[in-house]
Formats: sequence, C-alpha cells, structure tokens
Amino acid sequence: MNPAEILEVLESRGAVLRGHFELSSGRHSNLFVQKFRVLEHPRLAQRFGESLAELFDKRFDVVAAPAVGAVVLGFSTALAADARSVFAERVDDRMAFRRGFHIGHRERVLVVEDVVTTGGSAREVVDLVKEAGGEVVGVGALLDRADPSRSDAAALGAPLRALVQLKVDSWAPDECPLCAADEPLEDPGSRRLST
Repeated sequence: MNPAEILEVLESRGAVLRGHFELSSGRHSNLFVQKFRVLEHPRLAQRFGESLAELFDKRFDVVAAPAVGAVVLGFSTALAADARSVFAERVDDRMAFRRGFHIGHRERVLVVEDVVTTGGSAREVVDLVKEAGGEVVGVGALLDRADPSRSDAAALGAPLRALVQLKVDSWAPDECPLCAADEPLEDPGSRRLST
C-alpha cells in the first residue's frame, strides 16, 4: 500500500480524530490517530504488516513492539517476514521484556511502533534490544507524526521508516493554544492504562 492509500484508509475508517488530545508523550495536539479503527480489521493489519516488512526487505529475525498500541502491528509485521514477535511492557514506568520474551545475542531486530510522535516508547524498546545484545535494524511505524519536538530519527537510536508521514502540530501543555482556549482535553491513548 502506498502512503496515499493508507491515509485514505485511516480517514475512511474514522481513525483520524480532530479535537484536543493528550498524547502518550504528554504533549497536546489537535489531531489523534486511533489506529485500532484500522487494526481491528485483521486483513488491514496484515497488509500494513506486509508493507512494513517490505520497507526493511524482511531482513530481521525478531520484531519487538511496545505494548499496548503496537502489539498487533508488530505481530502482523513478524508474520509477513516469518520472524518472531515479542513486545515490551511498562513495569514501574519503564519498558521491560516479560512473559519469557528475550532477544538473542546479535539477533537482527526490527522495532515496530504504531504512531511515532516524540519517539520515546520506540527509543525505550531500541535501548532494551541493544542491552540484550540484539542488533536493531531500524524502527518501522504505521505513522510518523513528524513532530518538530523530535529533533530527527537519530533520537530514536535507529533509522526510522514509516508507511505514512503526517505533519501535525503538538505542544507542551503549558504552551498549548487549545488549553488557552479552554477546549476540553481528551486522553485516548494507552500509556496510562492500569496493568
């Protein structure tokens, strides 16, 4: 699928929301992508995973994704490349591999994220993989929000390739014009879900 087709699917399935949102990074934005409106459809998730695997020529042994948001996309990407699929979870506000998941020494690992804004969660998973002795081949994402607060892909610790890049504004809460206008704030993300 090309970027225009993917964006059309996101729009037509109601995955692109407009309003005043708190992102998982803590920043505020006027746009939120509720990727589960498309990932709840297995064939779409499969197609997105195939497209991500192709971006990296299927040259990886393992896909590692941050939970909760990227688990489905990580699984479908691993399936497309006949690779293992693992995910990292928050434990005491830090990402960790649990459930017996491990990364072998020198295994080639693709970190898969759903939506990259600041890249914080992806970077945490990249660091976990490197600490375990794995080789990160890159970070693949459904959507790169191209947030100006993220200096560049080097901030992720690995090259970033996304199926769609969407330039969207975001602000620190104390600089948010939507807060200043008393617009109601929504928090549709998964980072603060209780485990």
